[in-house]
Amino acid sequence: MTQDLYEVLGVQRDATPEQIKKAYRTLARQLHPDVNPDEQTQERFKEVTRAYDVLSDPKKRELYDLGGDPLSAGGGFGQGQGFSFTDIMDAFFGQSAGTRGPRPRMRRGQDALIRMSLELGEAAFGVSRELKVDTAVTCTVCAGAGTAPGTSPAHCSTCSGRGEISHVQRSFLGEVRTMRPCPTCRGFGSVIPDPCGECSGDGRVRSRRAISIKVPPGVDYGTRIQLAGEGEVGPGGGPAGDLYVEVEVAAHPVFTRNGDDLLCTVTLPMTAAALGTAVDLPTLEADLVKDGGGGDIETTLRLEIRPGTQSGEQLVARGRGVPHLRGTGRGDLVTTIVVETPTRLDSEQAELVRQLAALRDEESPDVVPDAQHTHKGIFGRFRDALGGR
Repeated sequence: MTQDLYEVLGVQRDATPEQIKKAYRTLARQLHPDVNPDEQTQERFKEVTRAYDVLSDPKKRELYDLGGDPLSAGGGFGQGQGFSFTDIMDAFFGQSAGTRGPRPRMRRGQDALIRMSLELGEAAFGVSRELKVDTAVTCTVCAGAGTAPGTSPAHCSTCSGRGEISHVQRSFLGEVRTMRPCPTCRGFGSVIPDPCGECSGDGRVRSRRAISIKVPPGVDYGTRIQLAGEGEVGPGGGPAGDLYVEVEVAAHPVFTRNGDDLLCTVTLPMTAAALGTAVDLPTLEADLVKDGGGGDIETTLRLEIRPGTQSGEQLVARGRGVPHLRGTGRGDLVTTIVVETPTRLDSEQAELVRQLAALRDEESPDVVPDAQHTHKGIFGRFRDALGGR
């Protein structure tokens, strides 16, 4: 050989395989025809690739160091063995593209998702449920092997068990060799001549089964509960994926939820708001007693309505809302008061209201707009925040 292959790659004769590979990567990036398409650069790229083809192979390198010609048997670059497309991929990406080998038949299964509807009380305080799920399970006939009883997978004759075959294509660089999955065994390296009659060789079948789930207190609409290993069993009897249960919460006739707070509205007659009263409000815990659970718990909340309560005022009961999903404590129960003005009065009721108006000197009230409740722009609110300055 007329050229010193070590000089072509720019390495010392005692260079390690890692140093040779690194030098080739650097030169391949600079000289690749996609980067520099001129003929001189292409010839240089061929020389570098030829040098790497020899020095990266321990047997060829040993023959070259002893003074032999490792390319003579193959007829030189572009003939015989040529070079592998794997080497080019290794130069650019640092890993081999054709050394995958057979892939295993046993693989992890996919995750599954189901939805579960809960009442607001169940979501707030937690509940235990039994769910029916329809997923893939391990075939009991072949125990996941996919073969008929008494048989086993056979060695693939097309790829000799490698799971991939070599495809050679000629180009201006010579013979480019790529590796592709074997079409006979689909990359497994083996075939199943006698598949299981129950699962048709997949190692799994679909089945409906019951699982128990414990819903923690404080879940909300859209919360997902993960059940590890309860999803789809993988092909070949592989480990199961996870099952995710997504919570849906039904509307409640009394309460609505805002985060961990419960909101409700209480409508009072005008007289009760004026004179003050007390109201027993059913709490969300009452749903637990109605469903036969809960034990000895407080199911009502006493609301003290002070005299002169206005429509829109709110009463806040601390710690009577929804338990926090993460952490301790509970949200609040917020009750909004709505004062109802009577729309139909009989003659006696109307006369009493007129007498009340006369006693309060409200028969012909002078209505003056209240500056605190009229609409203000942002500068007006900013001025009020500064004390009217």
